[in-house]
Amino acid sequence: MNSPLPRLRWLGHATALIEDRGTRVLTDPVLTSRLVHLRRRRGENPSGPGVFDPDVVVLSHLHADHTHLPSLRLVREQVPIVVPRGAPDALTSLRRLGNELIEVSPGDEVRIGQVTIRAVPADHDGRRWRRGDHTTPALGYVVTGDATTYFAGDTDVYADLHDWVRDVDLALLPVAGWGPTLGEGHMNPERATVAAEVVRARRSVPIHFGTLWPIGLSRVRPERFSSPGAQFVELARRNGIEAVELQPGEQLS
Repeated sequence: MNSPLPRLRWLGHATALIEDRGTRVLTDPVLTSRLVHLRRRRGENPSGPGVFDPDVVVLSHLHADHTHLPSLRLVREQVPIVVPRGAPDALTSLRRLGNELIEVSPGDEVRIGQVTIRAVPADHDGRRWRRGDHTTPALGYVVTGDATTYFAGDTDVYADLHDWVRDVDLALLPVAGWGPTLGEGHMNPERATVAAEVVRARRSVPIHFGTLWPIGLSRVRPERFSSPGAQFVELARRNGIEAVELQPGEQLS
């Protein structure tokens, strides 16, 4: 018999609220209408139960669209934040938030409430700054309660992904970015379909697309903004994978 799926709200980009066994996990929170040169193009600013007072926040890596300090300041100070090992040294502003910072490396597990959070590798540049040191790895996370949920963060498919993540009930997979092109360490809909197959996801939801977009670029390859989620769902279903596209703020039913 299949495990019950967790409650999930996709809040846009890589921000999701996962609830399993009554424990709320908030991923890579971007809770504002703007982020430097990016603007929220779909959905309202996230709000509602658990958004500002989850049981834990997990950060996949230090890029500003995943570790967004203004959004982290909106989260209740008593909420612990799980971060890649070395992140507080690479970005000292994290320490000034006042939240407990729990540093993890691939394979480390943290028990929060009624769930276990395990860090897994990601194939992505984890540096905060383009010319900074490669001291902080990018991570994904597997949240295990009644169900097993894989939050991939930002990654491409890597050789031993199946050794780290497999037989998950729900996979949150990045399918695009925030601009008209994608560099190394990202998935497009085709690569995300491969990832869903590799981890043997019972159900997959596309993330990291269609929310944030640079000012003035709406006329440049606009299909890169709006279509990757639907493309992923179509490709996944062709390959016998159950996939659901959500709108920002929508809950998985």
